Amino acid sequence: MRSGHRLGRRFGWLWGAYGTSALGTWLAFGAFPLIALRALHAGPAEVAALSSVGAAVGAAVAVPLGPWTEFRRKRPVLIAMDLVRCAALLTVPAAYALGVLTFLQLLLVSVVVAAADITFRAASGAYLKTLLPAEDLLVANARFESTAWTTTILGPPLGGAAIALFGPVTTVAADAVSHLLSALGIRAMGGHEPRPVHPGRREVPRMRAGDLLHGWRHILADATLRPLFLNTVLFNGLVMATQPLLAVLMLGRLGFAPWQYGLAFALPSVGGLLGSRLARPLATRFGQHRVLAVAGSLRAIWPVGLAFPGPGTAGLLLVIGIELGLILCCGVFNPVHATYRLRRTPADRAARTLSAWAVTTKASTALLTAVWGALAALLGLRTAIGLAGVLVLATPLLLPRRAATHLAEPAVDLATGGRVAR
Repeated sequence: MRSGHRLGRRFGWLWGAYGTSALGTWLAFGAFPLIALRALHAGPAEVAALSSVGAAVGAAVAVPLGPWTEFRRKRPVLIAMDLVRCAALLTVPAAYALGVLTFLQLLLVSVVVAAADITFRAASGAYLKTLLPAEDLLVANARFESTAWTTTILGPPLGGAAIALFGPVTTVAADAVSHLLSALGIRAMGGHEPRPVHPGRREVPRMRAGDLLHGWRHILADATLRPLFLNTVLFNGLVMATQPLLAVLMLGRLGFAPWQYGLAFALPSVGGLLGSRLARPLATRFGQHRVLAVAGSLRAIWPVGLAFPGPGTAGLLLVIGIELGLILCCGVFNPVHATYRLRRTPADRAARTLSAWAVTTKASTALLTAVWGALAALLGLRTAIGLAGVLVLATPLLLPRRAATHLAEPAVDLATGGRVAR
């Protein structure tokens, strides 16, 4: 590992760009539902569609973008996706100011942003794999993870204050500006990025129908990635599917104020900061596979407790304690998982693999959210939340049981133009 874990100027720009756009996203957290409710007088079904349908359609739109991204320079793709998100989001305050904003426009913007998010994540992961040597990937992913939790802590309270003072459209504009600043930061990275080519071909190949499924084929054919993929998709989908139900339970039946609900999720994010700081030392001492197995198992024990909070301070403290334990474990698991996945994926398949992973996660989360909404209507809020928690308890069975016996082939180091031993 390099002394002081200095990852270079170019990584610094990439890290700063990520932090800027992440803060903007969290500033605008919940802005679209509020706009739909207050400005467009939308009903519950329409508000739910903004997150579920928008995410699902956005994931479908992103499917061909993974193969398209694979054999193109990643930095221009990152800049383009930032500019697409900026332009799409700016249409909302513009239409609002002109008095022509519609629910259909909000839905279309949510689709475009979801597709651009998936493509950006796939391209950034593939770019990071070639930007840094393998031994620095865990440090880099831990820094991204800590930044994500920092913006989670800061963004919603600041965004809530801005919404209270200026309205939710203001935070959407701030989110758009954050993506513009991110694009400028990525452009400022500089450096030469060679054009990727398909193995055995001199030019960028035309996209074929089979390329759409290549990412999934790589994941499912790999004995280590396959269980890890199934674990993360199911865990994330079940946890996220209960969030709207928990909001209804806490803000409705239990009578918590909005600031208490926000505190119940902002305060435990400190656990994510701590977990991301522990990830590298734990992986160095015990190995990445063991950390994945232990942290992945420990994070599964918490969600079932969210079915039991009562009213008052005791109920609020119970939710905070459960979320703290869950987020602490996720803070350890996530950067190790991201590093493990990158190192198991060859550089010429990284964008397609990461895109397939993100598309599946988005689509399954949208589907499970809709299913759990129906279950809550049939069985009740607590029963539906508890059922999701029980199923989460089974997700550690899907974690890889054996450490990987080999890693993907070396990737080109853009800083030197040479090969980096993995």
